[in-house]
Amino acid sequence: MGRLRSTGFVRAFLVICSISALSPYTLIMHSQEAPSADQLVERMQRHDAEQSRQLKGYDTVRHYRVQYKGLGTLIVATMEVEVNFDNRSGKTFRILSQSGSKLLCDKVLKRAVESEQEASKDKSSTALNTTNYRFQVAGTEQLDGRPTYILQVEPLKQSKFLYRGKVWVDAADYAVVKIDTEPAKNPSFWISHARIESTNSKIDGIWLPQKTLSESKIRIGGAAVLTIDYGAYHVSLAEPSQAPASH
Repeated sequence: MGRLRSTGFVRAFLVICSISALSPYTLIMHSQEAPSADQLVERMQRHDAEQSRQLKGYDTVRHYRVQYKGLGTLIVATMEVEVNFDNRSGKTFRILSQSGSKLLCDKVLKRAVESEQEASKDKSSTALNTTNYRFQVAGTEQLDGRPTYILQVEPLKQSKFLYRGKVWVDAADYAVVKIDTEPAKNPSFWISHARIESTNSKIDGIWLPQKTLSESKIRIGGAAVLTIDYGAYHVSLAEPSQAPASH
């Protein structure tokens, strides 16, 4: 009898230790029923609205690199771009330097910057919402020690600014942590397939892009890989009484 009590105590102790080892974010996921896709999207939109009120602006220097390998050749180009974001006026880009293939600089890197400028002028066309996408919960996963919900997203229209694939959403903040997708619309006849993987990180309480890797298969042969390192952010937060309504 004493041994049975002892065994039961050990088991209970192991359970307590296991629970204690869980992070607070893990406990969040296990202490409540998983939200539906509609609930996740609604919470994501609330997070975006709150972050929009908090973020006054930022500046950073991005590092762009594109490499084409195929047809017995390797071509590389790089570019450094200063990016300034102001909550009221939006983003501005300034090319600081470029090197390598002029063709790749002009046709790939500069166009990547121009596309972001174009997309930033009409945020409704790129928003991760039910107007642009269909959502389905596809599971959960730990990323960098934080639990996330995985959403399968399908675009509701063909647009070069939309995509299909998976989106990882932080379980505590409801911010997008990672995407693994392909464009809803092929960006060029010369590209047979494209895949985009992007990660975000939390800086001074604000979730911002960290790194993007885009790989495109070229119809005539070979592949091009575009990498964007978003650099070190200098973030400016609005005072609570001065927080703007939106950006």
